Amino acid sequence: MNMVQQRNSEILVIIPAYNEEATLVRTISELKRHTPYDFVVIDDGSKDRTPDIIKREGYPSLRHAVNLGIGGSMQSGYRYADQNGYLYAIQLDADGQHRPEDIEKLVNEIKASGYDMVIGSRFVELSSYRGSPLRRSGILYFHWLVRLLTGVRIYDPTSGFRIVNRSTIEQFSMSYPTDYPEVEVLVSLSKRGRKLKEISVEMRNRQGGSSSINWSKSIYYMMKVTMFSLIRKSFS
Repeated sequence: MNMVQQRNSEILVIIPAYNEEATLVRTISELKRHTPYDFVVIDDGSKDRTPDIIKREGYPSLRHAVNLGIGGSMQSGYRYADQNGYLYAIQLDADGQHRPEDIEKLVNEIKASGYDMVIGSRFVELSSYRGSPLRRSGILYFHWLVRLLTGVRIYDPTSGFRIVNRSTIEQFSMSYPTDYPEVEVLVSLSKRGRKLKEISVEMRNRQGGSSSINWSKSIYYMMKVTMFSLIRKSFS
């Protein structure tokens, strides 16, 4: 695996990537154009040309020998951020849905507010995002689940576009849900008394490749996240 050779920023952008040959170069080009921050690509056992692109472009990266899922990828990124002393870490999906030009909004908000996590939200204010009826129904379901379990209103609980502070990096480097982690993490942080906030951002549809989520996986996703969120509420 390739490592970041020198820390040039207090902020690390973590880019989980699984079979993202169609979008990775564009995503990182946009990131470099809009921010000065360090980044690391987590190649989660990709089977397409993603590893070749990372090597060709010389991107700082970590590679999993097998696919661990988004949770495993993010924990690797948080461990890297922890070990290298970053004060903040941001998740930026490789598929182009998150806009790098909105990263500065997250950075400014977490620094000004002192919150532990700031989430880039499609729904806290009116945005151009629409999404499929299935996806929007799932988001609404998890909004109510998080509110029921924690009393906290998070309007976009499945958004992976989020920034966390140093203490949260340390927590996530030690323990992080293995897959579909976004909702479980909110429940866990809330029960620990961590402060969460949403700010409005624009998001795009996937810019290339295909989603791994279908009807059957969506049902599994909702059942699994509900069960583990209930467990986290009980034991956090």
